[in-house]
Amino acid sequence: MEGNVVSVERVIAAPAAELFGIVADASRHPEIDGSGAVVKLKEGAPRHLTLGATFGMSMKLGLPYVTSNTVIELEQDRRIAWKTVFAGFLGRFLGGRIWRYEFEQVEGGTLVRESWDISQDKQGTFLRRGKLPSMTAESMEKTLANLAELVETPAAG
Repeated sequence: MEGNVVSVERVIAAPAAELFGIVADASRHPEIDGSGAVVKLKEGAPRHLTLGATFGMSMKLGLPYVTSNTVIELEQDRRIAWKTVFAGFLGRFLGGRIWRYEFEQVEGGTLVRESWDISQDKQGTFLRRGKLPSMTAESMEKTLANLAELVETPAAG
């Protein structure tokens, strides 16, 4: 991994507003997550994310854990990003990665770019090593495939 950001992108045959709406609905994150780690939105979290909103997510990667996420960037239908730390006391020491989605109208639909930015993560040095960056890219590619499947598959009739 060079630098602090891993990105993947895909053109999805749907309007940016529709795709943004799915990603900005935190309750839908388990539905699109390509890693298999996102379990469910914690109670009390806003479904529609706004700038500064916080939401908890139940996760499981081997062992269950909970993350606390804060929306740090938001440009309606164009970009959304949140910073993720471990919930509670551990958040002081673990986490800080940023998940960012960008949406750009192009011929044939919307270019969607998902990025994993570890520039502010407390374990950044550790996270850059080994297979984690390439495994994260593979999971993000699956996430974009899941997102595409949601909007490109015709409704059963």
